[in-house]
Amino acid sequence: MKLYSNEIVFRGHPDKVCDQISDALLDAYMKEDPNSRCGIEVMGGKGKIFITGEVTSTAKVNVESIVNRVLKDIGYEEKYEIINNLGEQSRDIALGTNNEVGGAGDQGIMFGYACNDTEELLPTAMVILQKLSKWYDEARKENKDLLPDGKAQITGYYDDKMKLQKIKYFTISYQNTEKNRSYTDKLIKDKCIEICNQYHIEVENFLINPTGRFEIGGFNGDAGLTGRKIVVDSYHSFARVGGGAFSGKDPSKVDRSAAYKARELAKRYLKKYNLEWCSIQLSYAIGIDKPLAIYIDSDKGNIDVEETLYEECKPKNIIKDLNLHHICYEETARFGHFTK
Repeated sequence: MKLYSNEIVFRGHPDKVCDQISDALLDAYMKEDPNSRCGIEVMGGKGKIFITGEVTSTAKVNVESIVNRVLKDIGYEEKYEIINNLGEQSRDIALGTNNEVGGAGDQGIMFGYACNDTEELLPTAMVILQKLSKWYDEARKENKDLLPDGKAQITGYYDDKMKLQKIKYFTISYQNTEKNRSYTDKLIKDKCIEICNQYHIEVENFLINPTGRFEIGGFNGDAGLTGRKIVVDSYHSFARVGGGAFSGKDPSKVDRSAAYKARELAKRYLKKYNLEWCSIQLSYAIGIDKPLAIYIDSDKGNIDVEETLYEECKPKNIIKDLNLHHICYEETARFGHFTK
């Protein structure tokens, strides 16, 4: 047996708040102009929210209204000074992405992963934390002692095939009023046990708010930044992670669209070859449409890449096949971009 850990942050964590603001703004631009080019970055802390990055769009968006709506949805009622520093995307990039070829919006590497651990084709511990995070977001709407910020971590025992056998430490740090801790601690602990029982996983130890107190949170307790949780947003370190973040980027940016495509391909090959796990790497050069390389690995070794896959993985084909001009990106930023 070996010990391995993974983590998630709750929807109200400052970094996740920034991700959701970035994607809510992206949604607003793309709803009015599906060909919008966006790279929106958000930083928040101590009463201020700073929005910068690049947008080229015919859409007219009320930035302040959207930011305030997202904050309210997450559970933050405070008033923030919103600083809008958005500019236009470089025309140099447009030379390679806005033509008929539809080249990649950036260079880089992207990974996709799937495994047979769960019906979601994701690692068991990852799914457990996603379910806890979704539950917490609903629970804090009903229980005013629960506040939006928080994170959770599983340290588990794994066998030689990296299958979770038992949880040694289930660590949860959650923001709360500190008025009914015995009740809220038990509420969370019971929910964790209920979720783990679905997978026949026993928990040896709980560490709940290990410092003893967590009342000050959100942008009052910490700063937030778009794209700072790329491991949480992908596969919780059970698989390799590309260098680029997702939120705030329109689908011409392969950091996002190709990572989504790689996940779809990993699921496809997992089922096609009856694999235990499958990992796929895609790589691109800015302005060039075909991937530079496609690499497929699995528990059964490397898998040959059909030439037709290079055509399928052109950005314009990815956008069409996955309907990426017409999805809600804000939803993907809440609990992880890969939940099914």
